[in-house]
Amino acid sequence: MSESVAFPHERPARCPFDPPEELASLRERQPIARLAFADGHQGWLVTSHSLVREVLADPRFTSRYELLHHPLVPAGSGPMPPAPIGDLSGLDAPEHTRYRKLLTGQFTVRRMRQLTGRVEEVTAEHLDAMQRQGPPLDLLKAYAQPIPAIMICEVLGVPYADRDTFRRQAADSIAASSPQDQFTAFAALGEYIGDLVLAKRADPTDDVLSDLTGTDLSDEELAGVVTLLLGAGLDTTANMIALGTFALLQHPGQLTALREDPGLADKAVEELLRYLTIAHTGIRAALRDVELNGHLIREGETVVLAANAANRDPARFPDPDTLDLNRQATGHLAFAHGIHQCLGQQLARVELRVALPALLTRFPGLRLAVTPEEVPMRTNSNVYGVRELPVTF
Repeated sequence: MSESVAFPHERPARCPFDPPEELASLRERQPIARLAFADGHQGWLVTSHSLVREVLADPRFTSRYELLHHPLVPAGSGPMPPAPIGDLSGLDAPEHTRYRKLLTGQFTVRRMRQLTGRVEEVTAEHLDAMQRQGPPLDLLKAYAQPIPAIMICEVLGVPYADRDTFRRQAADSIAASSPQDQFTAFAALGEYIGDLVLAKRADPTDDVLSDLTGTDLSDEELAGVVTLLLGAGLDTTANMIALGTFALLQHPGQLTALREDPGLADKAVEELLRYLTIAHTGIRAALRDVELNGHLIREGETVVLAANAANRDPARFPDPDTLDLNRQATGHLAFAHGIHQCLGQQLARVELRVALPALLTRFPGLRLAVTPEEVPMRTNSNVYGVRELPVTF
């Protein structure tokens, strides 16, 4: 057995879009390697596309939070708490299956694509607002965050009068700089969501939450599901719009190709999802002894899945470190794989397909207002991105 490695998490200074360099080296030498966790646990790190996909599809691995170790959480922090009620991402079958069946029909490709016209309206409104405000501005706050926030409000049926408050509370919960601030923000948001559930039960409208009030989910379960959908629908897509724009600005040939050919949008979105892989790390634990690629993973051992390394695996994607919007990037793991594959991925795709080309078309002179090195990156989060993106046009 080779010596344990420490979890590589430092991004290369030369390119903020690339995964840590050590991950590529490990993928070539040891696609499954012994991993030393900060809390003293001995687990595993998986870096190849095929093996990450295999673990994600294997029911012998659990995503239950209380059974997992995080590679960077220090000793003495204690175990993770179980998933809150309604948070199916931290559950296994059959509990997970019950929630998933109720939600899958709400987020079909057809239903999400029917929202395209509304996404186009919201996008145009924010491009107009950017034009009126004039440069320089922070693209994250002016454009990338509002579009998914408004759309998740529409999907969930948040009343218009409440949307500014809802978006502010959601943004506070994401941007909180300390655990206490985050707890306070989530408490305020949770109180609003609880009230919203009761309102939808009393007077349902045409939205996902109202539809779910007709199921056997309790009020507490509904509130938990809404909180999960909110977190998944806001933070990830906002960061993909902002980081995707940053990446295109650093690859002017690819930017020009997308601007000149809007029909390239579908392939461009999949390639940006693969290339950036903002949800960069997955974690699972073995429910029993499992042999993986010749290694015995013992029951209870945690397996860290480097999705960003898997999506740069040359065995799956030729010349993987090159951003190529003409690539057929299907099969990437940006939305995970298996039973925990992202429920809202079709909504995210619609938003990205509309928002990125529209931005580039409206502002042909779009460029960074600072040097690339001055763009503050979000490096200490489960979702990678920018803290702000100063642009001019």
